[in-house]
Amino acid sequence: MIRYIRWCAYFCALLLVALLVNLARVQIRESAGYAANPANKRPAIARYAQPRGDILVDGRPVTGSRDSGQLLRYERTYRNGPLYAPVTGFSSQTYGTSFIERAEDAILSGTDPGLSVFPLWYELSRGRPPGGDAATTIRAGAQLAAYTGLAGKRGAVAAVEPATGRILALVSSPSYDPALLSGTGVRVQEAWARLNADPARPMLNRALRETYPPGSTFKIVTAAAALDSGVVSDVDAPTRTPDPYPLPGTSTLLPNVSTGCVDASMAEAVQWSCNTVMAKIGVQVGLRGMVEAARRFGFNDDDGLYVPAWVSRSNFDTDMSPDQLALSAIGQFNTRATPLQMAMVAAAVANGGEIASPHLVERTTQDDGSPVRRGDRRSLGRAMSPGTALRLQGLMVKVVEKGTGKNAAIPGAVVGGKTGTAQHGVGNAGTPYAWFISWAKAKGAPLPAIAVAVVVEDAAAHRGDISGNSAAAPIARAVMQAALSARGTGPPARGRDR
Repeated sequence: MIRYIRWCAYFCALLLVALLVNLARVQIRESAGYAANPANKRPAIARYAQPRGDILVDGRPVTGSRDSGQLLRYERTYRNGPLYAPVTGFSSQTYGTSFIERAEDAILSGTDPGLSVFPLWYELSRGRPPGGDAATTIRAGAQLAAYTGLAGKRGAVAAVEPATGRILALVSSPSYDPALLSGTGVRVQEAWARLNADPARPMLNRALRETYPPGSTFKIVTAAAALDSGVVSDVDAPTRTPDPYPLPGTSTLLPNVSTGCVDASMAEAVQWSCNTVMAKIGVQVGLRGMVEAARRFGFNDDDGLYVPAWVSRSNFDTDMSPDQLALSAIGQFNTRATPLQMAMVAAAVANGGEIASPHLVERTTQDDGSPVRRGDRRSLGRAMSPGTALRLQGLMVKVVEKGTGKNAAIPGAVVGGKTGTAQHGVGNAGTPYAWFISWAKAKGAPLPAIAVAVVVEDAAAHRGDISGNSAAAPIARAVMQAALSARGTGPPARGRDR
């Protein structure tokens, strides 16, 4: 009898071991698969069981949470949703997240280990700390000025602080209200379908994701390449350029819209935006020199730029004939750039040639304001020598004071700028894109406070470089004025109010 009891005990022990092995398999090896199973609703229920942390502008929340009373309890809400949509993105219980809502999801949802001194405790208790906050670098005044200036026209504005890379404004127009996508049900699905079917593409972040031919604003890159390479040593010397200019190896003549470009100097060519002079200078610099100069400014970046949302790659072709190079040197042919990229071009000039990596998140904190991480300044390298940057600053100031960019002038401030018009479409039949890039500093200030790029897609403009002055420069001026007026004022202290 004792022998049978012993065998029964062995069998029970074997069953217990098998149970423990299977339990370990389920808990360790198979747990990720069960968690990701669409039929498992527990992760979604837990994710929306508490309010989401906030995204802050000037220390104030532009997001919130609403108790829906549903199984997925808390829905995202937005204050001035269309104004800040290119910054916040959306947080949808149906369609996921985008932009800062995605990049800082772990902080906002409360799953980031840095939100707790004892993260293992929350792991064992299957709980989570309250969602933290993401404080942005955006300045409310500059953002509102850009949004108001575009007034619903298709286009974008990107503004950065040259010395630090902080993004001060990021606007895409037309915009949309992310709150339309927050919850679940037919209403959200209909809004998603409507927004994606809209030919104006309101959900496209034009400031980061759309690339445009930069037109004559790219002449700043060409001028920097010419000065750094020694092709131009005296910016005031005549260039012996005819008007029109025969594109190398072809019978095609490149004209100017501006007058007085015959034999103009590079300084005059920047001031009056002479296509002929800058195209010839680009050919003299050569393909290799122009490609290298564009790369230093951030074009052709295969590693990608993240702010922390990803930014589309700006392009300057690396294999071109001389006539194609001439067109590329004035921002045409296949040259394409995001508005943020062109803001970085202006910022490089304003910052003595160095480009600070642009970023949108200043810091992340716990719900009580305790710091988790800071967005430290990082350099992307030097786009040009300090001497070249200083000379280009002077040329850009002349554009605003005496040239094609007079509409960007701000009393009591030093402003440098560059107009541009980019032709596009089959046979250049499309309405030209109006561009303006600029920087500004208060008189007596050691460094410029802001660099801006504005593009207006559907501007009613003549097909000339000067059109950026009427359509885009006033928007840039308003953004720069807002940044200068807010200079030196810090964000107010904020306590969590749930």
